[in-house]
Amino acid sequence: IMKQLPVVLNWSQDGGLLTALERCNNNGACLKSDPGVMCPSYRVTRDERHSTRGRANALRLALTGQLGAAGLESKEMAEAMSLCISCKGCKRECPTGVDMAALKLEWQYHQNRYVGTSIRTRVLGGLPRIAPWAAKVRPLVNILGKLPLGRRLLGLAPARKLPQWHGSPWSDTELPPARAGTTAPDVVLFVDTFTRWFEPEVPRAAKDLLEAGSWSTQTVQSHPGRPLCCGRTYLSGGMLDEARRELRRVLDALAPAARAGAWIVGLEPSCIYTLRDEAPALIPGGDAAVVAERAVLLEEFLDREWALGHSLPFKSHGRHRLKVHGHCHQKAFGTVGATVRMLERVPDLTVEEIPSGCCGMAGAFGYQAEHYDVSMAMGELDLLPAVRVADENTEIVASGTSCRAQIKDGTGREALHPAVVLRKALT
Repeated sequence: IMKQLPVVLNWSQDGGLLTALERCNNNGACLKSDPGVMCPSYRVTRDERHSTRGRANALRLALTGQLGAAGLESKEMAEAMSLCISCKGCKRECPTGVDMAALKLEWQYHQNRYVGTSIRTRVLGGLPRIAPWAAKVRPLVNILGKLPLGRRLLGLAPARKLPQWHGSPWSDTELPPARAGTTAPDVVLFVDTFTRWFEPEVPRAAKDLLEAGSWSTQTVQSHPGRPLCCGRTYLSGGMLDEARRELRRVLDALAPAARAGAWIVGLEPSCIYTLRDEAPALIPGGDAAVVAERAVLLEEFLDREWALGHSLPFKSHGRHRLKVHGHCHQKAFGTVGATVRMLERVPDLTVEEIPSGCCGMAGAFGYQAEHYDVSMAMGELDLLPAVRVADENTEIVASGTSCRAQIKDGTGREALHPAVVLRKALT
């Protein structure tokens, strides 16, 4: 008896969800221990249930009725999926391209419909909607975030330091708005939720870099006025209907500029690669396709432009070293090289890419109390030891906000976004 998932994503290019699942031919590439991306949970637990192959086999058994009446809702299925961090490493590193991150989305969506969506998942997923209101009472929210009781009530790990709301968050009014019927800018700067409210120095550094290179840069504002969000927080919780609504707002705002030839430049890898990966699967069509084609990270954009002869006036600040950690989604899309190349173009900088897998934070995963130990163990495989042995004159660089948080929690070292490092080299 074949059981069905309530398929939400567009699997037409794969010949359907079951065909995509059957790509797993049990070759075992996900059972490796060298510092690639795939599969972080297996590298920690050494339990095949927590590998790409283990999850694919569990899904097969569930969909063919071999996990009993419970099937997709069984404890075996939940255990198999519990430690998948949606790193997308398998999509790139598996010889047959199994996309477990997408398969997990379908299963999570099914689970939410079957058992309901937890309060924690709703709160963390709803951050884009909550953020403008929380920012108005920033001091109170920051104090509550430091109290163990508040974290325990939401099931968050007491040892984690929650992000602090910034006193001067990024505002889209800091750039001119893109207007219909006018000449398209070179760049539309797309600022994600976390960067906007917690690390506004990053988009401000990006703005300075783009202006230094004389690229015409604008932003987009949605109606109603709540800032745009790619829906990543909803995707992480399997809340696909809510994610689709967020992405629809984004596509409506960005597609006209993308069609006119503007690059959609972002700062957070998980956000930009949502536009390139999940958006076309959730909302197939011309808008998603054109935005996916034009969406790039800041470092990708600058690297492409540099190759075309459009450089930036970087200055030497004396000889020093950088260690760079690539975000999982950068590795999955093969774009860490652009970050490294841009940093290497700063005079007298010695740049070393850390040979690491996943940092272990993976968005909300590492904040959840039940996953904290596994999260830290993932970081201890490669990244955190490499940061600890770096001397105090070596700066640590990471494009992902989750990666920077994990480095801070695991080593006490502050990691910088590449935009901040490059901005310092302008003066």
